[in-house]
Amino acid sequence: MKLKVTVNDVPYEVAVDTEDSYPTLPIINMAEMGVAPPPPPSAAPEAKKGCVIEAPLSGTVRRMLVAVDDTVEAGDVVAILEAMKMETELRACVAGKVTAIHADDGTNVTGGAPILEIS
Repeated sequence: MKLKVTVNDVPYEVAVDTEDSYPTLPIINMAEMGVAPPPPPSAAPEAKKGCVIEAPLSGTVRRMLVAVDDTVEAGDVVAILEAMKMETELRACVAGKVTAIHADDGTNVTGGAPILEIS
């Protein structure tokens, strides 16, 4: 059987002799090779406490749908950004309270600019 493989962007054609249609792969004992086992998983990651919602692209804030001190759930639409006649919904990344708004209706923003903060 011939296989085509690419290693470091270099294509190779490899001939594999097998008794059946599936090649047999060697079993590698990582301990024999001196490789330490991975550490055990740590405690569950701490839940997100807040986030800053940033403009995903340059555009104009068409509608800010929340105000400071409003409570939102993760996934709620909090603002509408318009770019090239297309509207993009900005969604809350965590559940919490809106603590700051950095752009109002009609504000032009660049990609990556902070729009609002939730904690």
